Amino acid sequence: MKKLLALLLVGAALGAAFAYVHSTEPGWYVRIRYPLHYQTIVRGHARNYHLDPALLAAVIYQESKFRAHARSSSGAIGLMQLLPGTAKGIAVHTGGSRFRVADLDDPEINVRYGSWYLRHLLDKYGDERTALAAYNAGQQNVDTWREQGKGIAFAETRAYVKRVEHLKTLYRRGYGDQLVLSG
Repeated sequence: MKKLLALLLVGAALGAAFAYVHSTEPGWYVRIRYPLHYQTIVRGHARNYHLDPALLAAVIYQESKFRAHARSSSGAIGLMQLLPGTAKGIAVHTGGSRFRVADLDDPEINVRYGSWYLRHLLDKYGDERTALAAYNAGQQNVDTWREQGKGIAFAETRAYVKRVEHLKTLYRRGYGDQLVLSG
């Protein structure tokens, strides 16, 4: 009986410790739970497009969990879950002469296009929340909501924006020194 009680107490203590770590999400825990793959690519494109690297990492994690060959049911591809039509337009805007859908499986190209698009949305809308809403729900939806004087109309998009903003905070906490832009 004493052994059972001891095991229960140890289990309760471990459960309490895990709950504390999970709720406070210290840097070491963030690094275990939320990977930061392709650091050089993330930092490089964040620098090139004047983006917060923690924001860029947060969008990538939310979109694909850093899986380079991720596919969505809507046809979005790669790390930043770009639709081929959107990516083709970005390729034209950034000086590309030929676009292939297979290019979106290349982490460097996918993050370059996604970074350009995120910068475009930030410039167009002037604030991060609206830009993230447009990244998730599309510019046409956001433009309609704004014309109608509404906020973000889709619950899924509100949750997306909130989640990316939380992830940005986590990536800063867990990888702050690795996400600093140099030069």
